[in-house]
Order: sequence, then structure tokens, then C-alpha cells
Amino acid sequence: MSQPKTDFSLFIDIVALPDGQNIQQFFSKIQHQSWSMLLDSANSTAGRYHIMLWQPETLITAKDGKVWVEKPALNEKTESALTPLACVDEMMQQRFSQQADNCNKPELYKALPFVVGAAGICGYDLGRYYEQLPDNNKYSYKCPDMAIGLFTQSLIADTHTNTVYHCRLSQHAVLAEQSVWLASSTQKDVFKLTSGWSSNLTQTEYTAALEQIHRFIVAGDCYQINMAQRFKAAYTGCEWQAYTALTEANNTPFSAFIRLPESCILSISPERFISVNNGKVQTKPIKGTRPRFSNAEQDAKSAAQLQSAEKDRAENLMIVDLLRNDLSKHCQPFSVKVPHLFALESYKAVHHLVSTVEGQLNVGASPLDLLAGAFPGGSITGAPKIRAMEIIEQLEPDRRNVYCGSIMYYGIKRDMDSSITIRTLLAEDNHLYCWAGGGIVLDSEAVSEYQETLDKVSRILPALEQLS
Repeated sequence: MSQPKTDFSLFIDIVALPDGQNIQQFFSKIQHQSWSMLLDSANSTAGRYHIMLWQPETLITAKDGKVWVEKPALNEKTESALTPLACVDEMMQQRFSQQADNCNKPELYKALPFVVGAAGICGYDLGRYYEQLPDNNKYSYKCPDMAIGLFTQSLIADTHTNTVYHCRLSQHAVLAEQSVWLASSTQKDVFKLTSGWSSNLTQTEYTAALEQIHRFIVAGDCYQINMAQRFKAAYTGCEWQAYTALTEANNTPFSAFIRLPESCILSISPERFISVNNGKVQTKPIKGTRPRFSNAEQDAKSAAQLQSAEKDRAENLMIVDLLRNDLSKHCQPFSVKVPHLFALESYKAVHHLVSTVEGQLNVGASPLDLLAGAFPGGSITGAPKIRAMEIIEQLEPDRRNVYCGSIMYYGIKRDMDSSITIRTLLAEDNHLYCWAGGGIVLDSEAVSEYQETLDKVSRILPALEQLS
């Protein structure tokens, strides 16, 4: 007896959120729910769409060297023999292979990003599943190395048209009829820090680490190392309140809020890692930072100094070369180009030096192959990458976890976008972790490099202190 065909119909509806709310306000109704996610362009000039996700059908996680696939509705959890991102790819193919040709609004299906598919966090230490790396530091976090959900519905807000779209498979009711909103919590404990911030490196220890990096460079081990310090503080209350304070103080195109069962991720990243759209690949590494100033003349001088800084341009160029190599693993021969080199991008807290590398994805290659082949991003490791990661493990006293990983989506149209999770906080067990780092080369000066790490968190740590 033949099995009945599964209905794979996809619907895209234009919706009005209640009481004139924007998508961030609407998301606050369910921000407390495990596996709720907001990929937030923060109304920045570089971003257009906000994507809100909840109640994934399948969960793919990686931790302690193992990959797990969980289907909560079926109470199933199995270990996968595949590498983490290959497992995500396989689950996507199984679930959405028949999806693309059956939509009520084909023109919107073509125009919107993501629609439905996979999204979540790939932590820096996901690189350990692809490369042999030393294991010097203890893993003290509850957050997995990867946490990806397969989402069968989304809300997408277009900031250019102020239109909100509900994208859903036919199994889901229209938005207003879903019981998830009826069960939403309105009670939120006030967020406040209950301790000051402390770093895992003193300035003396940071300086000693830079001296060691200089010795590695002189010995020929590496050309550049991204060295970071981690800040830590205790807190109580609602992490969503902290996130909204951060987005008010910063205006960055790759902001995101992710609630996991034992952790919460608050990201206000300005940096794209890799995007793929219709086979066109793009990455935009950041190397070079200067602080912003309220005085226009002083601010312009800071930007001009960055654009003319030989050291920062050299750092940027090293990483551009590294990423050209990484993209070439899964891009068509001779397609990898650099259309923009050393462009200035300015945000509320800092000016950045940003380059753009583009290519064309190989026929038959998956965007997740590309992501795995370039992971973690060269802009936050160093060159050459594997040796740089070995040195990072030696010199940084704690694992990075979410820091310098990537928050990503991979939609049913094989479109992908991903960030580098700089300016990103991890909240768990009533403690916040926040990192800041910079690229170290032979002529780096410890005092200025240490100050650069402080500049990078200058709109993060004080913004949360003001809530206390």
C-alpha cells in the first residue's frame, strides 16, 4: 500500500503585527522561549531584513566532539557520524528537498531571504571538528560548539518597505491563530549587573602575550595572530533587556539574539563572514579599527588616520589573501576577485577598514561546504590559519566558545548569510562573557593594541553598566 504524499506547500502572507509593534517588540513576547532567534539588521544602512524564528522542528548540535540530531515532537535524539555542517546539509535536504516549486507567492519567494530553513550559532571551537588542534584550555561553557535549528516558519520584516511577511509550511496556522502568542510571557525581571567587569588578562599579561607573538613571527611561525581578552561580570534579570540596550547604543547590520536551553547569545556584530546568493559568494573581512568621537573634526581625523595606516592596511591585506584561498576551495577557478580593498565603514562606536572578496560557487558545491572550508574566519584567527589557531590556544587562557564563530542562516533556496561573532556576549549561569581582540603583526605596539580592545567594547560594557 503506497504512503500518502506529504504536503510541502509553502505560504507567504503579508501580516500586520498587533498594536503597531515592530518585529523586535513582537519578538519580546517569545524571547524567553528556548530556541527563539532574532537575526536583526538593527535598522542599519548595511542591512535590510530582520528575521524572527521560533520552535524549530529539528535541532542539530555539536559538543564534546559529537554531533546530535534531535526531533523534540517525536522525542528522538540520535548521534550523527557526519561532521557538524554536513549533518545540517543532510537534514536540510531530507526536510526541504521538495519545497521550492510550490509557493502561493512565487515573486516573494524569489525576493525574500531565507524564507524557511536552518539557522543558529557556530562557535569558534567548531573548527576543532575539521582540524587537529591542541587542547590546552578547559571547556567551561554550557553553550554547544554548534546549535542549529531547522525552522519551518519565520517572520521577515523588510525595513525598506515596512512590510512584514509570515513564511510558513502548510502545517502551520496563520500567525494570529498560533497558540504560541497566547502562552507568551509578559513578566520580565529587570536586568542589572551585580559585579564589575573583570578581564582574564592583566595588561602586563597581555603585553607578555604580544611579546611571545612577536617571537613567533620572527621565527617564521606566522605573519599575524588575532589575540583577544575576555571580560566577565555577574548579572541577574532578563537578557533581552540587555540586548535592546546594546542595540540602542550600537547600529550594526549583523546583530542577533539567540536563546538556547542553557545559554543566551547577544551579538551586535558589524562583520559579515560569508554570504551566498544565486551562487555568488561574498566575504567582508574587517581589519583595522579606530574610535569614533562626538566632535566632527576629531572623528574625521580618526577615520583619516585609519585609512592611511600602513600597519592596518597590511593586516587587512594578509587576511584578504587568506580568505581568497579559503573561498577558492569551493569556488569556480579564477572567479575569486577583490572588488573593494581597504574601504572605510563607520559605526556608532568605531571606524573599520573593510575589504570585499567575491567568487562564484562551484556547481554541485553546497554553501555549507564553503562555510566549513573557511571556518573559522581568517579575520579573527590570523595567518597561516592553523598555526595561528594553535598559538591562540597557547596564549589565551580561556576558550572562545561563541566569540569569533558565526551566526548564520541557510535557506531553502540555498541562500546563506553569516556573521563573524565579534562584539558578542554569552550569558549563562548568571554570568556574562564578552571578548575583544585585534590582529597582531610584527610592528604592533602593546599599549595601542590593548587600547584597541578597549575601544571595541566602549559601547558594550558601559551600556550594560548603565542598566544597573
